[in-house]
Amino acid sequence: MGAIDSEYLFELARHKSSAERTRLAETVSDLFEERNEALSDRERSLMFDILHTVIHDVEASVRKNLGERLSAVADVPRDLVRVLANSEFEVANPVLMRSEVLSDEDLIEVIRYRTLEHKLAITQRNTVSEVVSDVLVGTGNESVICSLLSNPNSRISKATMEYIVEQSKRVDTFQEPILRRQDLDPALAKRMFVWVSAVLRQHIIENFEIDAETIDQLLEVIACEEFKAAPKKDARKSTELAKRLEEEGMATPDMMLDALREGEVPLFTAMFCRMSGLREPMFMRILFDPGGEGLAIACKAIGLGKAVLSSIYTISRKARPESVKGIRRETRRLLNFFDHMSEDAAKSVLERWKTEKDYRAAIRELEVGT
Repeated sequence: MGAIDSEYLFELARHKSSAERTRLAETVSDLFEERNEALSDRERSLMFDILHTVIHDVEASVRKNLGERLSAVADVPRDLVRVLANSEFEVANPVLMRSEVLSDEDLIEVIRYRTLEHKLAITQRNTVSEVVSDVLVGTGNESVICSLLSNPNSRISKATMEYIVEQSKRVDTFQEPILRRQDLDPALAKRMFVWVSAVLRQHIIENFEIDAETIDQLLEVIACEEFKAAPKKDARKSTELAKRLEEEGMATPDMMLDALREGEVPLFTAMFCRMSGLREPMFMRILFDPGGEGLAIACKAIGLGKAVLSSIYTISRKARPESVKGIRRETRRLLNFFDHMSEDAAKSVLERWKTEKDYRAAIRELEVGT
């Protein structure tokens, strides 16, 4: 294509019919795609002026096509991009997600006055500044905040992150995306340790630099709270329910702990036995053994972490007369035993328990690593 025929473009712009406006938009889009680097400043200015003039009159499908094509163009006039960004979501989406022309002020305006979908698109941009993140979090919308947290390229100020962490006490959906962020301050991860699930506690242990003594102290605090709060009812659940939960992928450590907290010992026992392969009589002996070493061995053998062990140990002792202080002391001793035990040794003992009845002999022969 030679030089741009400006008269031809203006002639198209003069026509009000949808067909002519569509042809105009397509012509300009094609010119950008085919000759973007070869266009002169005058030619670019001409086409942008025409688009700005007719943008409100063309069909949504045409504006959507323009949004797709112009979202990657760095020198589009800001006013034109703002029009696209404030259009219906199908038009605005590519611009909000990719255009680098939009300023923080433009994005904040969209956040304040446009739809939830517009806000979600902004959370997924290649970069989201702290200022824009603050406004997104200020909407209070859980979906928006979760999407922002899940974007590794979003920058979130320390104060705003502290606020979201605090909110995660009541909004469970915030917890995992917070803990998956590479920029999360370990001090905030440590703060969350007290109220997140057992699985996420294990994630914190494995991914954040928190010393073992601090972790043990936090586990003690959690264990004591669970010990005091655990209900005393004795509900019954069938082995068949444990099997169905396993088949549906719901037999998680957290689900198992929930059953124990609710006093549904038969369901908890059935779930643990399915995970470990132990027969119920042997597991009940392990569960209520005063020292707890057998429970620690079983947890280590099937890959349950210290957070799960700590919870099971303290909740299972809710009917005993020990003081909270005594539970804390025994929990720390048990966690130390767990730390110094090799996984292979624990698996060896577990296999013996599946076929033998001598519970204590297997423990005595356990080789604890140093």
